[in-house]
Amino acid sequence: MFSKAYSAAIHGIDGLIVSVEADVSDGLPLFDMVGYLGSEVKEARERVRISLKNSGYRLPAKRITVNLSPADIR
Repeated sequence: MFSKAYSAAIHGIDGLIVSVEADVSDGLPLFDMVGYLGSEVKEARERVRISLKNSGYRLPAKRITVNLSPADIR
């Protein structure tokens, strides 16, 4: 299953449109984020997983990949 949404990021005093693409597929259970990620975003991966669990949502036992683009901006 593939989904795409748009979000925004602050870059200095400018706002940038960020494309967020998510794919859920068969494979080993994994939650992975790709793109030019800062250390804050890399740490957010576990915070997202824990907050979903504590909110009562169950992540499927599948491979979840989230792509953030443009990939040249942190």
